[in-house]
Amino acid sequence: MNDNEAIIISVDFRASFGFLKKYDINEDIYLTYNCLHKPALLGIFGAILGYDGYYQAFINKQAEPEYFEKLKSIKVGIEPINSSKGNFQKSIITYNNSVGYASKETGGNLIIKEQTLISPSYRVFLLLEDEITLNIFDFLKNKEAIYIPYLGKNDFQLYWDEPKEYKASKFEPNSSFSISSIFRKSDIIKNKIQDNFSFNFEKETFFYFERLPIGFSEITKNYELDEFVFSNALFNQNIRLNDLFEVENETGSKQIIQVF
Repeated sequence: MNDNEAIIISVDFRASFGFLKKYDINEDIYLTYNCLHKPALLGIFGAILGYDGYYQAFINKQAEPEYFEKLKSIKVGIEPINSSKGNFQKSIITYNNSVGYASKETGGNLIIKEQTLISPSYRVFLLLEDEITLNIFDFLKNKEAIYIPYLGKNDFQLYWDEPKEYKASKFEPNSSFSISSIFRKSDIIKNKIQDNFSFNFEKETFFYFERLPIGFSEITKNYELDEFVFSNALFNQNIRLNDLFEVENETGSKQIIQVF
């Protein structure tokens, strides 16, 4: 295998509901990210492998949870599936906690409203390049997990299909192309995105944008964010993005993804 070739797997994660909590909330409601982001995905992989999480990091006064420290360097791609142009249906769920110690300010009746994802599903791509990623692959193939993985809350358990393995190679465009996964807007070398795509007249062209977490601030411990794009647009060959791969499955079907 040369430097341009790689092995990438994909696995489809699904849940009946999901809640990927945003830190920036108002006083009335907790909001969710629409798309699965890398820190949340690493938490899922960490649960599957049995790594410690936030609570143990707090107790041990660690700067980062064990799962993030061990997994933050792995390369992943994320594609919303069974969505409406990248968006999932959402609903507001109200929780009423009436125990006496729930909230002194409300006289023991704490009302929480959460924006909740309905039937979210994501195709996750993983670049196999070390023992840890191979270990993740083994757990996924065997549908095993040390801790039960969930999508944001332990009420919302995840399940997944049989993972698929792809031949992959670094992608250098020589004609127009589309990108199946979300990709980082900041990685586009050209400044004006509208100058570098053409409409796909076979179907309606869409662009979905969302600021998503990519890691944690060392100072505040809150999320660090970046702008991501999901689109079915055809991009011109002169546009350049980092870490694009062309993957080919067993049927010969090909697609372009970005790993980050």
